[in-house]
Amino acid sequence: MNICGIEIKGSEAIIAVASLDGQALSHVELNTRKIALDDDDEAANVKVFAAKVASFVRENSIDRIAIKKRSKKGEFAGGPTTFKIEGIFQLLENCEVTLLSPQTINAQSKKFNFELPATLNKYQHEAYKAACSALMKK
Repeated sequence: MNICGIEIKGSEAIIAVASLDGQALSHVELNTRKIALDDDDEAANVKVFAAKVASFVRENSIDRIAIKKRSKKGEFAGGPTTFKIEGIFQLLENCEVTLLSPQTINAQSKKFNFELPATLNKYQHEAYKAACSALMKK
């Protein structure tokens, strides 16, 4: 089973796909590592971003997505663009989207001791942990 983990930072959705075979977790390497939303004040840009996301999900046969949740208030609150990006993912057809809190991801990471493969870029680590957490949680 494959699952796409996503961490939303600024105006980018950082992507990492994990696979579970029995109890073995592995990274599924893809050419797309992040999808950016340019100037979210323009409706055309938001539509282009939504089309890129839908295309990515369709081309890679992704039916489950786990997004690392951002805080809605306080010091580490996510910006408005991050919530637009999250909404676009949640509107995808034929795709189950789960939001995971950073606390859940950290707890699962400690419990199952996720190995971070060398095939991942450093900026993809949190997205990969989100994918692994969702795989181990089900």
